[in-house]
Amino acid sequence: MTTTIYGVSGSRAIRSLWAIEEVGLEYTHVATHFFKDSKTDDYLSVNPNGRIPALVDGDVTLFESMAINLYLTKKYAPALYPESEGEQAKAIQWSVWAISEIEPQQMQIVIQKIFNRDNIDQSTIDSATGNLQRPLAVLNEHLADREYLLGDSFTVADLNVSGVMLLMQMIEFDLSAYPNIKNWTERCYSRDALKRAQSLD
Repeated sequence: MTTTIYGVSGSRAIRSLWAIEEVGLEYTHVATHFFKDSKTDDYLSVNPNGRIPALVDGDVTLFESMAINLYLTKKYAPALYPESEGEQAKAIQWSVWAISEIEPQQMQIVIQKIFNRDNIDQSTIDSATGNLQRPLAVLNEHLADREYLLGDSFTVADLNVSGVMLLMQMIEFDLSAYPNIKNWTERCYSRDALKRAQSLD
């Protein structure tokens, strides 16, 4: 059985490139960029949405980074996937939380700072930054008495949430008001698997 992952590190595909490096699976990497590459007929047969990442693992084809990561860790790296149903539900909860509470707001800032850098709308940045205060406070409080989201060990929950928040690192978002998040992201981002994934262009 062959496993193929599509995407490049300088995109949201980094989340699944990180995951496949964490699980230690042999795979083929197809460097697929989010502009023309992802709109070809060949790629649209893998992901009809025309977005990255995508995964083909034998007869399983998946898109959406959170789904890919949950699948990879459950199948190939049980140490990263919680054992109990309750903890599994929490891993899914935090994964969904990241893409519903964090990602929409941080993307507003990314669009202004990266794509609109010659005509930045500061009011959009200020609004998004303000809207991030509540979810960041929730995450910071949750991490007050634990090293990782589900306890003392790094799991797919940490991979998914910190993977989403890699964009905050790109835009140099100030996390000084959230020391528990800052310390947690430093632990997550020091992992060798992420460093390997970040070289996949």
